[in-house]
Amino acid sequence: MAEKRCCFIGHRTITLTDELVTNIKNIICRLIVDEGVKYFLFGSRSEFDDLCHRIVTDYQKEYPHIVRAAYTRRSEYAVKKDEKERMEKSWSSLLKTDVKLKDYDAEVQSDRVYSAGKASYVERNQEMIDASDYCIFYYNEAYQPPQRKRANRDLTSYQPKSGTRIAYEYAVQKSKKNDKIVINTFASYETD
Repeated sequence: MAEKRCCFIGHRTITLTDELVTNIKNIICRLIVDEGVKYFLFGSRSEFDDLCHRIVTDYQKEYPHIVRAAYTRRSEYAVKKDEKERMEKSWSSLLKTDVKLKDYDAEVQSDRVYSAGKASYVERNQEMIDASDYCIFYYNEAYQPPQRKRANRDLTSYQPKSGTRIAYEYAVQKSKKNDKIVINTFASYETD
C-alpha cells in the first residue's frame, strides 16, 4: 500500500483564531493516527502554510516517522533539518538579529514547475494536489485579489482569480475523479 500524503494550500494572509488552530491540529492528528498519512507537503509564502508547518513540526515530536516535504520553485530553497542550526547561526550573525528558519525533511523540485515562469505557483500547487490523498485548504470564496490592468496599451482592468481559488477548484475537480479528500478549514468554522 502506498504511503499517504497531505498538502496544505491557503491564502497568503489568514485570520488566526484559536478555533482555526484547534481545527487544524485535530485534522492533522486524525490524518496521522487514523488515516496513516506520513508525508506532509508544503508550498511557500502563506501564513496558512506557516501555521500548518508549525503544527506538523510539533506533531513530529510525538510521531517521528512523519515527513515534511517542501515543494520549491526555482527561486526558493528548502532548509533541511540537519542544516537548520548552522544556517540560523550564520544568518543571525550576519544580520545581527535572531533568525529562525523553517526546516524540512525533504525537498521536491520539478522541471514542470521550474519552466512555468509566472505560473510556477499554479503548477507547484497542482503537483502537490496530484501527489496528495488529502488536501487541506484555507480558502475564502469571497476573497478577491486586487484588480490588474490587462496590458500597457489596454486601459481596462480585469479581476484575476486568486492562486488559492485556482488550486481549490483544481483539487475539487480531482477529488471527483480520484477520491482525493479536500478539506476547507476556512469554511469549517468561519461565519459571516
